[in-house]
Amino acid sequence: MNLKILNTEIQAFINDNLSVEISRLLLKGTNFNQVTTREIIEQIEAKLKCKKKLPTWYATKNIYFPNKLNIEQTSSEVTAQYKSLHLKGHTIADLTGGFGVDSYYFSKHFKSVTHFEIDKNLSEIVTHNNTQLKIENVTCVPKNGIESILDSEDKYDWIYIDPSRRHDSKGKVFFLKDCLPEVPSRLKKLFGKTENIAIKTSPLLDISAGINELKNVHTIHVVAVKNEVKELLWILKNGFKGDISIETVNIKADAQEVFNFNLKSESQSTPSYENPLKYLYEPNSAILKAGGFNRLAEQLEVFKLHQHSHLYTSNDLVAFPGREFKIEQIIPYNKKSVKSLKITQANITTRNFPENVQQLRKKFGIKDGGNTYIFFTTNYSNKRIVLVCSKL
Repeated sequence: MNLKILNTEIQAFINDNLSVEISRLLLKGTNFNQVTTREIIEQIEAKLKCKKKLPTWYATKNIYFPNKLNIEQTSSEVTAQYKSLHLKGHTIADLTGGFGVDSYYFSKHFKSVTHFEIDKNLSEIVTHNNTQLKIENVTCVPKNGIESILDSEDKYDWIYIDPSRRHDSKGKVFFLKDCLPEVPSRLKKLFGKTENIAIKTSPLLDISAGINELKNVHTIHVVAVKNEVKELLWILKNGFKGDISIETVNIKADAQEVFNFNLKSESQSTPSYENPLKYLYEPNSAILKAGGFNRLAEQLEVFKLHQHSHLYTSNDLVAFPGREFKIEQIIPYNKKSVKSLKITQANITTRNFPENVQQLRKKFGIKDGGNTYIFFTTNYSNKRIVLVCSKL
């Protein structure tokens, strides 16, 4: 950590050159003696990555930014804030602290936060930034989080862990045992330090695989932002053996789409099926990741088109956690019928259909975009159909 970067004139240079092409800065160079051009460019690149992802850090004066890779790997403010609302108590240990975004939001709901980070330089950066952010209840410890708390006598209300996949596991099936820190084999010892453990994982982790690896899973949060699943949050409670709850959320600019269900009730639910009616519904990405398709139909009193299509329909419009459409036309799937539509531009979606979007665009000469939405799918009679819709 080069503190000279925080000098007033250097900070002014960084802020004045945020919109300048990096290649130009490299060619031109800088005239500062105590800070290299590369160090300044690293600050600019990292700060730019924070503009949308971490607006609080971007807007705060004298923030020291780490390598941009640390910014790419950290939670966004939106997801960190969501997590903080579900973990409350007096003390929490963030065992994989990183850039400190999760710890920052935990500090708003806990009296004391311990931020463990094995990278001493990054830990020093977070300590400095917390001062700039006026956060006083976060203690930064530059050590291995799991080893530190297992070697200490301290106990916490919560332990939070954000394991990352090992580089040598690329291309392999994603298991928690392939992550660092490796959590599953240490759960028993960790539960000797707390009654509550929260684990953040990539959405690439299969939920069934995660349940098989972990113990005492109480709740799984599937968190999407603007209809893109960003992370899974696993809540483990010491000794818990009951039914697992799934909570899905799609965080939009002006609202949140929430749908919760119980894994056991999902397996026991029997949805009703119907041919397309007046309205069509497509679940958001969080629900598509989590499942719960049968409970969704039962709770909202809508019909499924097919067991595997994951599209829903009704005659009366309902508030649905996803996209809502009015069905304008229903036709059987064949080349003649689709050609007769004379549609040259549309948004195409396939659900439970043998051909993909690219193949269909090429086959029927339909460009992307416009206000028409076409769904290629299969109904409960196993017939392939085409739904021409307008978005509500």
